[in-house]
Amino acid sequence: MILQDPPSLSHRIAGLEDLWARKTFRKPGRPGLGIADRLILDTIGLGLEQALNYLARERPDLAAFEAWALATAGPPDPDRLDRYVAMREGRAPPPATRARLAAVEAMAPVLTDVDLQQWERDGVVILHDAIRPAEIEAAAAALWEAVGGRPDDPSSWYRPNDHGIMVQLFQHPAMEPARRSLRIHKAFAQLWGSADLWVTTDRLSFNAPETLTHRFRGPRLHWDCSLATPIPFATQGILYLADTAADQGALTLVPGFHHRLEAWLEALGPDANPREIDLNSEARPIAGRAGDLIIWRQDLPHGASPNRAGRPRLAQYLNLYHPDLTEHPDWR
Repeated sequence: MILQDPPSLSHRIAGLEDLWARKTFRKPGRPGLGIADRLILDTIGLGLEQALNYLARERPDLAAFEAWALATAGPPDPDRLDRYVAMREGRAPPPATRARLAAVEAMAPVLTDVDLQQWERDGVVILHDAIRPAEIEAAAAALWEAVGGRPDDPSSWYRPNDHGIMVQLFQHPAMEPARRSLRIHKAFAQLWGSADLWVTTDRLSFNAPETLTHRFRGPRLHWDCSLATPIPFATQGILYLADTAADQGALTLVPGFHHRLEAWLEALGPDANPREIDLNSEARPIAGRAGDLIIWRQDLPHGASPNRAGRPRLAQYLNLYHPDLTEHPDWR
């Protein structure tokens, strides 16, 4: 009996070879990533920046990229892979996915009417106790290990990091409870109006207090989407892994800006760069407890803030999105 090797990732995941060819400059394509690319990387379990940086820097052949992906993220989750294949083939989701989505639909709301009113008004909402305390502690411990720091030793909080407050840890068992949480899924489902959502593979964040030699490097207020209008609805999220005061490097955003964004952009005129306009006077920090998940609309200007407290801000980035999400082809 001759044993055959299992099919390669590119044979199992339609579109992966095309993504690899475009991002290693073997094939022309528009900059950035489309929703189809995001779905592929999230199916594999790779972070966007993580994969793009590797492809652009190393320009590997397809086999080397697949080997790196498997070594980095492990074999794709079977249920997630089955869901992706079914979606690409125009079939109903597999039984495991259908059961999960049905469970989310059947759950009692986790965001109250007051929460949803705040969402409509401000474009931001907080889900308290998003995951269990032990899960929060485990994720925080993974973050401390990743930065090589110790909570009781401030001198260990400032090791060099070329990515500022971003910690390039995308795959770790302690990050999975938040990604798999039905409670978190339900919160996003209430905001999207659908449970048919995919979870991102994102990273961690460590924002240490400022000192005379360590200054905050950002990111300050910005948008992560094109400002070509109309801007499609989408969400973003951050999970606090420790109690976070307003002056502790908290997430900062301009509440309600989505209501006037299009008029504001039009009033600026074609020669102005909206990304260079200072909106800090309108921004406010979002304080929270360990386990608070803050979700905001992608059309709100947002960013981290200088940490002027005595403890680091610890966080995990997390988001869910609909597979029919549309994105503008041009970046503005």
